[in-house]
Amino acid sequence: MKIPYIYSIILSKCVYKGGSGMLIVEHLYLTRYTMGLFPFFHDKQMWTKVLEEDGEIIVKQKPMEIIEQSCLYYGASLRGRKDGARHIIGTSHKAPIAVEPTNEIFFFPTISPMNPQCVWLSHLHIRHHEHVQGGKTRITFSNGTIVELCISHHSFINQLHRTAQLRTKMNERIEARERKMMYLLYLREKEWS
Repeated sequence: MKIPYIYSIILSKCVYKGGSGMLIVEHLYLTRYTMGLFPFFHDKQMWTKVLEEDGEIIVKQKPMEIIEQSCLYYGASLRGRKDGARHIIGTSHKAPIAVEPTNEIFFFPTISPMNPQCVWLSHLHIRHHEHVQGGKTRITFSNGTIVELCISHHSFINQLHRTAQLRTKMNERIEARERKMMYLLYLREKEWS
């Protein structure tokens, strides 16, 4: 069953639909259906255009604020997620963020997160990528949406691989913990029999 994109507006307040009919909200938490966060400037303020599987939403927050609040929503600080990534994959520059690993919510920045032009992408939703003239990269998301970003293809691949490495290592650790728990339950059941 496909859940509509509105699902990702957990605990947010709908403000109004803009002139284009696009939904505008005060805040939003990332879900596994969120594909990307794009800086969006409105009246000299930075907001975020959020690309969901089923559409776009404008959020009256900066992309970094959405990342930070989503980490907190899922029970960790952004600082903790950054420290964890550094510990697991040994990188701190443009580090991917495991917003919520058990739901496969891993985002990575295209450039320095301090740069106001930074776009955040969900590793789960990248289906295809290719070099485009002018040092750009064309990305196809899981729903067929195509965007071109001002990031070299080489740099994009590095970010994608870092995120894959973090995602793989975290999934291995989660699975190892679950296997250990299952084994301990098995031993306990055997002991009671």
